[in-house]
Amino acid sequence: MKNALKVTAASFLLVLVIGCASIPQSLQGDPTQFSELMANQVTPQTIGANVRWGGVIVATEPKTDRTCMEILARELDRNMRPIVRSDVHFGRFMACGQGFRDPAIYTEGREVSLIGRLDGFMEAPIGEYIYRYPTVSATQLYLWPERVERDDYPG
Repeated sequence: MKNALKVTAASFLLVLVIGCASIPQSLQGDPTQFSELMANQVTPQTIGANVRWGGVIVATEPKTDRTCMEILARELDRNMRPIVRSDVHFGRFMACGQGFRDPAIYTEGREVSLIGRLDGFMEAPIGEYIYRYPTVSATQLYLWPERVERDDYPG
């Protein structure tokens, strides 16, 4: 009886963990359909590739019929969420998608992941430096919930 209870509890815990650690529906897809390129590896020869990228929003700019975001590219974890616990990044890119995304919600520092197609490059200043951004037409965009800081040390 106790063993059956332990197995049931372990099974429930496993289902709970698997359920919490999944790729959002809008970011799912066969990994082979996406290029393994990172933003800092884009060349003119890779234009047209499908990518699943993510990172941290630097700026959001609504246009007439679309919204563009400057994103600091990060590696994605197994759930396709950007890994932000280190200083490692892969350059910046611009992602534009149809419709309005409110800059009050898509704010600096928020994490996003997306699916899209590499369109080319654009140049824009970062301070006085002219930066060459890879550009992505985003077909799917996922804004991650803000991370909750936990204090594991009772005070």
